[in-house]
Amino acid sequence: MNQIQPFTLPGDSTMMQKDFLFGVATASFQIEGDYQHRQPCIWDTFCSIPGNIADGSDGKTACDHVNRWKQDVALIASLGVDVYRLSISWGRVINEDGSLNRRGMDFYIALLDELNRHHIKVFVTLYHWDLPQHLEDKGGWQNRETAFAFADYSRLVIQELGDRAYAYSTLNEPFCSAFLGYEVGIHAPGHKSRKKGRVAAHHLLLAHGLAMAEIRRHAPKALAGIVLNFSPAYAFTSSDADIKAARLAHEYHNLWYLMPLMEGRYPDIINSLSEAERPEILAGDMDIIKINMDYLGINYYTRNVYQAGGELGFEDVRIDNVPRTAMDWEICPGAFTELLKDLSQEFNLPPIYITENGAAEDDALLNGEVHDPMRLDYLQSHLLAVHHAIENGVDVKGYFAWSLMDNFEWAEGYRKRFGLVYVDYTTQQRTLKSSAKAYQGMLAYRQALSQK
Repeated sequence: MNQIQPFTLPGDSTMMQKDFLFGVATASFQIEGDYQHRQPCIWDTFCSIPGNIADGSDGKTACDHVNRWKQDVALIASLGVDVYRLSISWGRVINEDGSLNRRGMDFYIALLDELNRHHIKVFVTLYHWDLPQHLEDKGGWQNRETAFAFADYSRLVIQELGDRAYAYSTLNEPFCSAFLGYEVGIHAPGHKSRKKGRVAAHHLLLAHGLAMAEIRRHAPKALAGIVLNFSPAYAFTSSDADIKAARLAHEYHNLWYLMPLMEGRYPDIINSLSEAERPEILAGDMDIIKINMDYLGINYYTRNVYQAGGELGFEDVRIDNVPRTAMDWEICPGAFTELLKDLSQEFNLPPIYITENGAAEDDALLNGEVHDPMRLDYLQSHLLAVHHAIENGVDVKGYFAWSLMDNFEWAEGYRKRFGLVYVDYTTQQRTLKSSAKAYQGMLAYRQALSQK
């Protein structure tokens, strides 16, 4: 293979300064394995139902990270990143009666200590979709009490980890938990109800606010925030009807989660829902949800295009003859820049971290190497998209590539590979892809610049 060229950014870019944080990210269920030492979660149940997972797989072994964490930390350190984003498995650290699982907690303490020993800052995500099944049996995110159970779990974790974490995120992508899991049913727990999706969203946001208070109380030096995913909504044509459709989709899929955090209210499209479909909002809920945050995590992969139609006034349109990833998602870095600019203009946002950005490619290991040209182009163009947003005044403090390594890709199983590092699931061998080497090269160059 030819020498891999590092990703490049302008030398005077804010992103090339040493206080801008570059990292990689993972999630517990997707990499950890070791399922016998944690409570079953909704994804274990979802995986057990034939037809739910594209390749019929599950997360019981995944990347065997629980047993290989030391070599994985060494791998992370070899990339030269400043920061690593991971999630805690709720059912690994908390027993069904709510007490602490010492074995599980000690795993994370050792992991964070090792990362800190390598001078790698840690972003801890408290919830990345793996709700313990016993709580789902009581209604899951349909049950308001789950928000308070999450606050109790968060308190125990934060008391143990404390300032070992540089930052805490309460939730990862509540859109996916609520919409994909409770409204359309393609993610765990697999419900299909608009009412359930909207109720789940409200209880997730309530859980965020309750957990934020616990972070402030027990880890006051750590940054505290949330991670939201955004797929910017574009109109199919310039007609007034399609432009309105795109705005409605933006409200329903994006602003439903951001506006309560920033303004203490749901977007106007809530008025298009029947009374029976709207969540019950109790007095004081929005004050809890609207708690000030130290940062907002933004995950971006693609844009969506809409035209007028459908029950709520919008419907998806698939654009032909555009570049796409192996997930069939359109590659559109310009939409990333526009998203960051538009959100910063519309809301008084806290500092932003790009907590996920990446692409699935049909990678293959050939002669001990993995060349991933589409991902190289994708990451290079999206790094520049962030640079352009910063140039336009957006306050971005860091960027995390998704993902550190190939892993269990939810409903797609192991068919889709997002990693900078290739994983052979039979041998658990890790191999740096060309994209990992390009990221590594850029960070080495930045390090050299800082020492001049």
